[in-house]
Amino acid sequence: MPAAALKQKPLPTQSTAKRPVLLDLPYEPVVKRPLPAGRPRAWYVAHNRRLKAMRLAIALLDSGVYLPGQARNEKIRTTAELIGVHPPSDTTCHMVRAFLRYNR
Repeated sequence: MPAAALKQKPLPTQSTAKRPVLLDLPYEPVVKRPLPAGRPRAWYVAHNRRLKAMRLAIALLDSGVYLPGQARNEKIRTTAELIGVHPPSDTTCHMVRAFLRYNR
């Protein structure tokens, strides 16, 4: 029997499914580690903003939003509510679109 016949069929993705694939919510939160001490406050603010933007970008990609033009502020904020993140600021929304643009 050929090896290809033994492989299981992959689950449908957003591009191959007949109807939209539901967002697969995280099963358990990521274990948080303490941030390094002694840095300026601005570093911590920027670091947390980048983490939040990355989480939102991943959730948008999982829901089928691949282009920055598809990610309006309302869509990003709706996704944030869906995954349990505080509503992002305009700056964070801009950063999410930058992640979608440059990670292609």
